[in-house]
Amino acid sequence: MDVSAQEDLYGEATRTYGATLQRLARAYESDPDKRRDLLQDIHLALWLSLEKYEARCSLRTWVYRVAHNTATSHVIRQHRTNSRELFSLEQIEAMPDSVDPARDAGDRLAIEKLFELIHQLKPLERDVMLLYLENLDAASIAEITGISAVHVRVLIHRIKVILTRRFHKGGHS
Repeated sequence: MDVSAQEDLYGEATRTYGATLQRLARAYESDPDKRRDLLQDIHLALWLSLEKYEARCSLRTWVYRVAHNTATSHVIRQHRTNSRELFSLEQIEAMPDSVDPARDAGDRLAIEKLFELIHQLKPLERDVMLLYLENLDAASIAEITGISAVHVRVLIHRIKVILTRRFHKGGHS
């Protein structure tokens, strides 16, 4: 692929999926400086990967796959150096950009509890839930993660049950 076509495809991808990439970076990294680095890494990986893009899958699938692979690598690196906790997109949407001292203490405790529960998920489960929270269907999630759509649906159901049960039991299995 020539550089001009790569630039056009990158422009299309960032216009269409830029907000999603930002949410994904925020879900994987709570520290603002590290989040900017992760987002930059995702954009660099996306740019470099588009040279090899042959439209065998949708651009959406390609972008998500590159972003999740990059974020997963980031998590592994962070884990090796005492990583920070991971956040789901649902939790992020509920978080203010700045700390609000007037925020209800009960809501804050519930969100913190949910943060902890999401952090406890296995990487594949966390990825599936992030994609699910982005409103992707099981077939799209399957294409991105490399597991079957049936397995995706089963995982989503199972994870919801587990999170609900753990939430009500105080965070333990």
